Amino acid sequence: MASKLEDPKVETHSPEGRGAFVHHAEAVWSERAPYGPTGFQGLFISYYAALCAAFAAIGGMVFGYDQGVVSVILVMPQFLSRFTRVSATASGAGFWKGLLTAMIELGALLGALNQGWIADKMSRKYSIVVAVVIFTVGSILQTASMDYATLIVGRLIGGVGIGMLSMVAPLYISEISPPEIRGSLLVLEELSIVAGICIAYWITYGTRYMSGEWSWRLPFLLQMIPSTILGLGILFLPFSPRWLASKGRDNEALQSLGKLRQLPETDHRVQQEWFDIRAESAFHRQTNAIRHPDLQSKSKMNSIKLEIASWTDCFRSGCWRRTHVGIGLMFFQQFVGINALIYYSPTLFETMGLNYSMQLIMSGVLNVIQLVGVSTSIWTIDRFGRRPLLLWGSFFMTISHLIIAVFVGMYNKNWPDHRGPGWASVAFLLFYMLSFGATWGPVPWAMPSEIFPSSLRAKGVALSTCSNWLNNFIIGLITPPLVQNTGFGAYTFFAVFCLLSLVWTFFFVPETRGRTLEQMDHVFKDINSEEEEARRRAIEADIIASHHRTLTSGEKEPCA
Repeated sequence: MASKLEDPKVETHSPEGRGAFVHHAEAVWSERAPYGPTGFQGLFISYYAALCAAFAAIGGMVFGYDQGVVSVILVMPQFLSRFTRVSATASGAGFWKGLLTAMIELGALLGALNQGWIADKMSRKYSIVVAVVIFTVGSILQTASMDYATLIVGRLIGGVGIGMLSMVAPLYISEISPPEIRGSLLVLEELSIVAGICIAYWITYGTRYMSGEWSWRLPFLLQMIPSTILGLGILFLPFSPRWLASKGRDNEALQSLGKLRQLPETDHRVQQEWFDIRAESAFHRQTNAIRHPDLQSKSKMNSIKLEIASWTDCFRSGCWRRTHVGIGLMFFQQFVGINALIYYSPTLFETMGLNYSMQLIMSGVLNVIQLVGVSTSIWTIDRFGRRPLLLWGSFFMTISHLIIAVFVGMYNKNWPDHRGPGWASVAFLLFYMLSFGATWGPVPWAMPSEIFPSSLRAKGVALSTCSNWLNNFIIGLITPPLVQNTGFGAYTFFAVFCLLSLVWTFFFVPETRGRTLEQMDHVFKDINSEEEEARRRAIEADIIASHHRTLTSGEKEPCA
């Protein structure tokens, strides 16, 4: 929308007199004045938005920490002596251990699904507070649990909080970020997740040497520190300007935008983005009214029906391509094999001939290598774009899996006599982690938060996040028999999905680098009728005319 109209033309001057900008529905993005450069330099120029995003990304650290803390706790003798049901000698231990792991994923699935309407109703930042409170209750139960039932309930409740945070943190980050560095700021979510996994792994690796139950209670207790900081600190951050606009609070949206950009509200770039936000929000509100004319009257029953209908709108014309991309990205993020390698890396290293101590150390090194990979994407995601990262990541991961499959298939019967191929397999596993961390790690968390229209963004991100947790759960179920019964077959299985992810990305995933959130209609070519184009142009013309009248009359612009 931030481009030049050819016919007809609607033009307005910025209040500062710094030139004209024009609105229309064509996609000439080059004419939008940027806030600054991409990459690291852009982070320093848009420092306030970057700091807000980094703080919100603490939600990712909480998510990652809770994922990583269980991997070592489950093998601690101190933990197993308290919860004998999951010890190796207990009857049905595999089921009870699997249930303990699955509870966090089930809770996260429920939390992510419900956070969609909570984030729309209460705002992005207040829904983070709700998530933190729920997570804290779960953490207290886990820390204080004296029996298996209490521990399971604590994991379920904590999982609900984690699912809510995993959905709303990237949503908030995407809505406050300048387009030039939005990808870099969304990478902070994945960076925090992996950092949380690393921190949790090495903390529990150290506390396992403590005598008594504090060896496992302390890691559960420590996870409440970052969540509490997030829950209290988020109250001091600005509201999402796009959420404010969706509620008709346009002047507050402008104030929030000016604060986030650290520019005067009269700056032509701030004004341009504000007009875009208002026009996109008004267009989708009008589309909603046309699609559901019988549900527009104010009543509780209509509100419930409209809420349900808005979920189905994610799968209708105008949005289904975006839903397909969001859900598909999260599907392939799990089926390229990442969490299978994280959860079962000690077992995988055992198949390569490493002793127990080296297995644990190398599992920790895997997480550090992934963290290094994610760090590189802070620069590359807005420099090269989302598509190239996904395509090259799929290629490198496919090669890694295939080479490991060959080595495991040829030498797994006698690793002691084939130490060279064993360490070569480890090297390609580390290369896989580096490749994933730099590509398929951050991009699937970044893109769903930026591709959906404002009216459906929370619900679209919720559906995408639910895809992550559901497929995470499926991978957890199928990986043990794959590893135990097929050997090299596990790597072949994931190599096939890595190759499929490359083909799928090539045909279905568009590039969003440098586009504003309001330009995604054009990226996905969702506006495909003259009637929709005419409505959007009329809305833009009305907003600009209203603003022009306000400037000439000297009155304050109405909020809605």
